[in-house]
This record gives sequence, C-alpha cells and structure tokens, in this order.
Amino acid sequence: MFEHKKIHCLDDFFNGLSDRTDRCVYFYRINSYSDVIDSFIRKYYTEARKNGVVIEERISNPTKENLEYYSSFMGTDFQLDEAFIGQSLRKWLPRLNNIQLSSVASAVYNSLEMLRQSGKNDNMLKNAYIKFMCWLYYKFECVVSRLGENEIPKIIYEGNITKYELLMLSVLSSSGCDVVLLQYQGDSGYLGLDHDSRFSDNLEISGTAGFPVGYSLESIRNAADKEQAISRLYDEPTNYLPCTNAWIKGGIFSDIMTAPVRRGTDPKLFYNCFCAVNGVEDKLTYQTDILKFHTALKNSGRRVIVVEKNIPQPADDEMKFIRNMNCTSLERLLSTLASGICFPPGNPLRAVSKKALVDIMIEESKKDNVSLGILSGYGVSVMCWLRRYSSKLFVNWKYPDTSCFIFFGACTDYTTALFLRFLSRLPVDVLLLKPDRSQYSVLSDSMLYELNYSESMIIDRFPFESMSVATAAYNAERELDTLMYTDSGIYRDRQHGHASTITLRTMYEEIAILWEQELKYRPNFSADGDRVTMPVIFAKISGVKDHNLQLYWSTIKQFITNDTLLVERTPYINPHKDNPFKSVSASFLKNGVLCRDNIKVNRFYKFGVLREEIQEHIFDKIQLLIDRKFIKGTSVDGTEYSVVAQLLDLDKGIIRMIQQMDFTKKNPKVVYINTTENAISKEDTILTTFLSLVGFDVIFFIPTGYRTVETFLQGDMLVEHQIGDYIYDLRLPDLRLIPSLPPPSANNKKQRRSWRDKLFKRGT
Repeated sequence: MFEHKKIHCLDDFFNGLSDRTDRCVYFYRINSYSDVIDSFIRKYYTEARKNGVVIEERISNPTKENLEYYSSFMGTDFQLDEAFIGQSLRKWLPRLNNIQLSSVASAVYNSLEMLRQSGKNDNMLKNAYIKFMCWLYYKFECVVSRLGENEIPKIIYEGNITKYELLMLSVLSSSGCDVVLLQYQGDSGYLGLDHDSRFSDNLEISGTAGFPVGYSLESIRNAADKEQAISRLYDEPTNYLPCTNAWIKGGIFSDIMTAPVRRGTDPKLFYNCFCAVNGVEDKLTYQTDILKFHTALKNSGRRVIVVEKNIPQPADDEMKFIRNMNCTSLERLLSTLASGICFPPGNPLRAVSKKALVDIMIEESKKDNVSLGILSGYGVSVMCWLRRYSSKLFVNWKYPDTSCFIFFGACTDYTTALFLRFLSRLPVDVLLLKPDRSQYSVLSDSMLYELNYSESMIIDRFPFESMSVATAAYNAERELDTLMYTDSGIYRDRQHGHASTITLRTMYEEIAILWEQELKYRPNFSADGDRVTMPVIFAKISGVKDHNLQLYWSTIKQFITNDTLLVERTPYINPHKDNPFKSVSASFLKNGVLCRDNIKVNRFYKFGVLREEIQEHIFDKIQLLIDRKFIKGTSVDGTEYSVVAQLLDLDKGIIRMIQQMDFTKKNPKVVYINTTENAISKEDTILTTFLSLVGFDVIFFIPTGYRTVETFLQGDMLVEHQIGDYIYDLRLPDLRLIPSLPPPSANNKKQRRSWRDKLFKRGT
C-alpha cells in the first residue's frame, strides 16, 4: 500500500513515482479558488482524462444487470478476510499483477474493517464489498490495471462526496492513485464524513476566494474543446512571422524610411513598424516635414496609403463575398471570416493574414461586453477593408516588401482600431499621426510604440502636395483663440459644428422673455468640445387671454422677428407639389438609416452649397426624426419615406435660414397661426418638428384650442399652454397694422450686456 504525503507545491502532483519520496501518493480536497488553483485544476483535469478517471456526477451505483453478472460469475460468498478478498480479485480482475492485487486487497479490507468497527453488520459489509467490487470492475478497472507504474493514475471528483464514495477513493488512493476532490460549496459536508481529515488533506493557499459562479469541469472541458477547435484554424503553415518594432531605433520617421531589406536578416521574419506620433515637435515645420516624409516614401518605391480621421464603412458591394454570417460559436465565426481572405491559396500572405485575423479576434473576444454579433461586425469590416486596400498595399508582393499605411487624426472608432491592429500583423508599416494631442484615441495595443510631443496643432487634413502652411503668427492666433473660446462661456462665430436640441418646458409668460435671448444664455444650454445642446421652444398656445383680441394679435406680432418664418394659412406646404425626391426616396433609406452618400450624388440634391457641418446637421436631424418616430406612421406605413422626400425638398428660404444658424446665438423662429378648424397637415407637422430638432423656436397660435399638430405628432415634444377662452371663426388681420407691445425687457430691468461690452466697459 502507498503512503499519503503532503505536497510542497502543486507541481508535486505531476512528478512521476520515481521522483517522489518514499513512493507516496497525494489525496487533496480543494475548497477555494485562485488563478493558480485554476491553472492546476485545468492541468490535473487534462491528466485525469488521459490517465485516470473523471467523476462529475457521483459514482453510479451498480445496476441490476451489474449485480446479476457479479453473482453469476463470483457467487454470493463473502468473508471479511484479506486472503479471501485477494483471491476474489484475482478472479474478478485477472489483468492485475500480484503487487497490484495485494495493494487493492489490503485497501478494500481496511475500508471494510473500518465499517465493521463503526457498527455495520455482516449483511451491510457484504453489500459494501459487492459495491466496491462492481465499482472496481465497471468504473476503475482502467486505473487499477496501471497501479505501480511511474506515471501515477489521476482521479478527480467534482461535488459533494458520499460516505461509500469516499471509502472507494481511499481504496484507490492507498493502492497508488492521486486523488483530488473539488468542493465548490466548501468543506463542511466532507468534514461530516471525515472530521479528522484522515483520508485527505485540505489544500491551503493564500490569496484564494470562493469559486466563481458556473465554474465546473464541464466549463473547463468546453473551453478546452473550443481552444482545440480554434487551434485548427491555424492549419495553414506560416512562412513568415512579424518582427514588429523590435528592430527600430526610436526615430519613427527614419525607421520607417529604412529599406525593408536592411531591417533584419532572419528570412523567417518580416520587419515592420507599428507606431504613433502624438503632438508635434515643431509647429512651424510639422506640415512640411510630413510632406517631405510622404514624398520621400513614395519616391523610394514603397506603396503608401493615407487615410484621414476614419476609414469609410464597407459598401454593400464590398460585403458580397461574405456568406452566412449567422454563426453560433467563435470558432465557426473565425472560420467563416477566414474563408473570405482575398489572397489565393499558396500565397504566403494568406497564412499571415489568417493568423493575424484569428489572433486579434480571439484577443477581442476576451474583452467585456463583446458579443458574437459585435465580433461578427468587426470581422466583416476588417475583411472588407483588407480587400479594399490589398490591391495597393500588396500588389505583386514578394518578401521582404513592406508597404506603409498612414492614419491621420485621432482613431475614434473601435472597428477602425481593430483593423489597424490587424494590419500591423502583416508586412505593413502602420503609422498613426495625431497632431492634436487633445483628441482621444481608442486604439490600444501592447505592440504599439508611441512618441509623444508636448506641442499640439489642429490640422484637419493630411499635408499633401497642395497643402497650405500656417505661419507663426497664424499659429499664435489659433492658440489665443483656443484659450479664449474653450470653457470660457465665450464663443466665436460658428465655433461648434454639431448640435442637439432639448425642448424647454416653461411658463407661458417666459416664452416672450426667452424668445429674443441668445441660446447660450438660456437655461440648460451646454457646450462640450465641438457639440452644443440648444434649448429651444416648441409650444402651442391655445385660446385667447381675457378674450382680448387686440392684445392677442399684438402678442403674436411681438414674436415675429426679422428671422421668422410666419405661417398664416393652413396648409403651408402643398401636399400635391411636385417633389423630385418622392420616386427615389426608398433608395435613400436602408434598414431605417439614411444613405447619405447616395443622397449627395442625386442631381436634385439642394444642400451641396451649404457648409459641410450644416449638411451633416440636417442629415442628423432627419435621421433623428425617423429614429424617434415623432411622426405617426413612421416604420409602419412608409411615412419615413415621405419624411425623407419632403425634407430634402426644403424651400430655399428655409435652407438659407438653416445655413445662417450659429448654435450659440439667436436661433431662427417659426410662428404658425391657425384660426380655422382644420388640423395642421402631416406635411406641415413634419416640417415644424424637423425645424425644432434643427434648432428653431416653433410656436403655434391656436385660438380655437383644437387638436392640430397633435394629429400627426407623437411623443412629448410639444408643450401646450392654455391661456384663455376659445374663440372660433377668427379672420387673421394684417399684422403690420397691429400696434406693437413694448419689448419684455422694458420693465426697468437692465438688458444683458454682451461679453465685449463687459470686457471693454462700454455702456457704463
């Protein structure tokens, strides 16, 4: 029989019998978890699968058929005698040699004797004996037949063990097996059977905690099977491996200019760079230096691609090569994506690309909140972009050719970041240039070498041959501009390119006060970077205060400014008007998303003369109008196509009002008067709701109090004010002849002074 010993470290379990003192064995129970214990369990479990027994759902009791076979072959005799047990084992397990028979017989006898001493009668002892014999034959014969070999059999048991199972594992341990018990619920159940820990030792390691929820041998096995399945994806032999940055000297531009043939001598490696330059070394020379570098790189015969800000998303025709992306496992997804690699079999770049794809996708899959669907989107884009750029990066490629991919600006898109990481695993120098240090980049990689300068410059475009170069005075002015207009509450003209709106819920009396205020002075205005939040008025005034029509018309006149769209008749938009976008609006939406590039190339497109940021602002608000389903029927009866067609055909006057907008100053207005019993049309509802989202103040005067814009508007955008009696059948007078009210600021309160007046002490 073998003696139990305590381990010095977990690796002792994996020593052969000849390397163990006194030919000992180990029997341990594990009640807590750590990374070290997890690694040990995985390794021990693998050994048990190869050379031992894994018990996940207890040891099954002998079946009726098992017992009938035993009695027909061995009879029903039983003696609590070691010699009798040894003779029975020789007949029952004929493959055991004499040493193995002696060890097992002694261990079985000791266990039965222990039961006898605990008060078990002869019939109970006989039943236990037969159970042990059946277990040895049906469950552990493969183990006992290898007892005494240098490679010690391993047994791992998962769960709360029972009394007879513990005695059985003690028999096997004493006969020459290592045993590990995994007890996810702790040690209390075990100590109820073996309170003195006579059979096994408790594993005690510092820095442990409870087992994670869901931890099991099954989860370990599934992970191992997945790893094995993924390892099969590396089936194509790779002739070349990347040697990234290990050879560079730190002068990024000079390192990239180094000819690939002079970078290293190992024919199994391709030597490339993966570098980022944040900030600028010298503002005066930065653009010319980049231009010279780019020109020299091209003149050297290297293939160069420059992408600014973000890589354009794959078009529909670029994704045609992807088939059946409904993958239910990571390995299936990777296999599907790898089948789309554009290099033909036999091309060395195919194996390099496949390994790079599998490596980065597996790494990405281990991050939090990254689902299989997200990975699928990432992978499809990466493969599409590889196809898009491979014709230039790898045309007529032969070792050690190394092209260069330059990304200019901050990488703010995770898919773009993943593609750049993928590209850095290929024979490509990947260079990121971010002259504006204040911009945040999402790209992170252990292989990325970063060079940081303290100076910063705002440059919108990569300095190609036709660039414009800033003088020292211009740069100084930009710095002063940044100091004055960043987080100061002071804004230069049209400083911000992006804006969102919120609707102010006010008292009726507040509307007249806010109407002429600049947006930056209104409650809840905010500015963050290039984006502002504009508080706007979107209100319906129902009724006539005190039945006073003279005051009512004067109040309306008060709201008509020089920058106001006045609607005096219903409907404002003729629903039968010819619209060139109606017949093609379906092609401008795909899955509810505006196809902006398709719209811009349409020959009737009106917004092309506007500033780029205003065009995007208009598109953003059309998209928002559709996404939020503000107009009834959107995504139900095709109303979204009417929305697109109508808003692309805006009146020239309205387009000019939008172009004139400054998101921090006074915003344009819409005053809509409806004295009739007709509801405001769907077309007018679309227009006014859209203009509110764009940043207009919109106010409806409805003396009848009838439902009007609400007929087609859903949601809580509109704020209604009930101010008096309902009056019907009114005729709208000529507002030019109506006397004006005094401005709301004429109540002896000082008007708000501009920052310039305050700064230069004017008006004091």
